[in-house]
Amino acid sequence: MSNLFWLNDEQWAAIEPFMPTNQPGARRQDDRRVMSGIFHVLRTGCRWQDCPGAYGPATTIYNRFNRWSRKRFWTGMLEALASAGAATNAVAIDATYVKAQRAAYGGKGGPRRAIGPSRGGNTTKIHALTDVIGRPFVVDLTPGNVADVTAAPKLIERAAGLGYLIGDKGYDADGLRAMIRARGGRPVIPGKANRKRKIPLDKARYKSRHLIENAFGRLKDFRRIATRYDKLARNFLSAVALATLLVFWI
Repeated sequence: MSNLFWLNDEQWAAIEPFMPTNQPGARRQDDRRVMSGIFHVLRTGCRWQDCPGAYGPATTIYNRFNRWSRKRFWTGMLEALASAGAATNAVAIDATYVKAQRAAYGGKGGPRRAIGPSRGGNTTKIHALTDVIGRPFVVDLTPGNVADVTAAPKLIERAAGLGYLIGDKGYDADGLRAMIRARGGRPVIPGKANRKRKIPLDKARYKSRHLIENAFGRLKDFRRIATRYDKLARNFLSAVALATLLVFWI
């Protein structure tokens, strides 16, 4: 039992206010125990059906995760907690590839899957914005073959109070730079080698870009984040949101 994960009092105090109350139907299983079971599955990478009995019936653990994913409950919780605490005077943007394991296939096509071919095979990209101290506060998914600069506007639109925006050369596009400035921000993005006019770069501020790389590394300590097993993009995004909550916001 020592290798099981349990939410501590401080973590549960941050989550408990978001738990739905006065729901119709049978009395719910203990929320704290079920949430701990969900986090255990995400951390260890085990199948939902192999979730230890200490957390309650495995079907209950999965059904809670799945049903509330469908309602965007988990991503909404992340948005609520992060928007209240994110320091956006300096924001970093980046993406990381996640290999889609064979269990992730079989879902219906289109945006329900967010899986596409890349150098590493069929992958999903996790896109994120991190705040000034490296905490992800906006996350999104695309198929692995979607360019970072293509996905960037959707993320930036969700960033309130944008200051400096730090990104690598993959985000060097005049249109994106214009969008950042229109929202009151300042791009800290190196120019590509083929640019005719050299782009000035705040090298001191650019050094903090490593914080978003560190954040992705910590999220991939969760085995169900490092490898995608979920067929539906909404469920995998929920898993990313929950891992982000646990590591950075509670």
